[in-house]
Amino acid sequence: MPTAKKLPSGSWRCQVFSHYEDLCGKDGKPVIDEKTGKQKRKRIYESFTCEDPTRAGKRRVEAQAAQFAEQREGRSRPVYQYTFKNALEKYIEERTGVLSPASIRKYRSMQRNCMVPLDNYKLKDLTEDIIQEIINTAALKKSPKTVRDMNGLIVAVMNRYRPELRLQIGLPKKLRPNIYVPSEDEIKRLLTAVEDTQMEVPVMLAAFGAMRRGEICAFDRKRDLKKNTIHVSKTMVMNPDSNWVIKAPKSYAGDRYVTFPSFVIKKVRKMPDDTVGLTPNELSNRFKTVLKHAELPHFRFHDLRHYNASIQHALGIPDAYIMQSGGWGNDSVLKEVYRHALPEVQDKMTNKALNHFENMQHEMQHEPQGTQ
Repeated sequence: MPTAKKLPSGSWRCQVFSHYEDLCGKDGKPVIDEKTGKQKRKRIYESFTCEDPTRAGKRRVEAQAAQFAEQREGRSRPVYQYTFKNALEKYIEERTGVLSPASIRKYRSMQRNCMVPLDNYKLKDLTEDIIQEIINTAALKKSPKTVRDMNGLIVAVMNRYRPELRLQIGLPKKLRPNIYVPSEDEIKRLLTAVEDTQMEVPVMLAAFGAMRRGEICAFDRKRDLKKNTIHVSKTMVMNPDSNWVIKAPKSYAGDRYVTFPSFVIKKVRKMPDDTVGLTPNELSNRFKTVLKHAELPHFRFHDLRHYNASIQHALGIPDAYIMQSGGWGNDSVLKEVYRHALPEVQDKMTNKALNHFENMQHEMQHEPQGTQ
């Protein structure tokens, strides 16, 4: 176990070997060992101090040094000397071949736009208080979701390179999503507006099969269609180089089979090509134009999935089936985001409840009075 020494100031200091560094002269050239012919190396020590002059201070600083030594033994590189910027870059590089291009692109975006305040901190100097302060500052300008994503990446990097630091960061509360669910009438008007256009099949696949933009753009009729069922096995995403690529779905639940009504499949089979011939961004932009020309209220193409999930729920279809057909990985997502009653269904259910209460009160008024 490392032993602390007392300094003239009364503080305790304990040094532990950290790593080697190549030795260079003042001219920047390597210093060569005449005996071995190899570049000389110098030993670098990590220093721990404690201002408490008592024996308790000595024990505390020795415990810190011992913990560092134990962790260093389990690492192949001196990660304590990394800056957060170095660590984040290595973390992203290590996962480039594993995570989806969209996830890597998101990490790169956060690296540029969110992590700069942490860049120059060495991992060994980072504390929960420092990270909490940076999160608090970010929360003043960024949305709760962005701040939560930022914290998630910070925690992942620290768990990878400083696993002993168990972070418990306070985060802003989630905002209830402002979700729009198109009505039956709006869906009918939309279908009329896109009839016999390039947008007809994408709208139908989203509204009647809960397919996502990327899944629709990656759909290949020859590969994916069999009878009335589409195998959703690919998605189109933008990679870190801002190029559109086709890859497997991000989650296990995303790979699924969706059965469509016959009228949708007829339209799919009449497409001039095997694909819709659009990227997700082109799909969204054209959808905005369709809504404007049809004089429909603005909503996202993705909101067609809300319509699909909500109408299935209103029809009494079990959640497990809705999750499977829409590619949702867990029930919480469905409850939080997609289980929203269509306005006309909600009004019908509200009136049903009100009528029940009115009838109950009417019956109470006309019940015969008991005799005294």
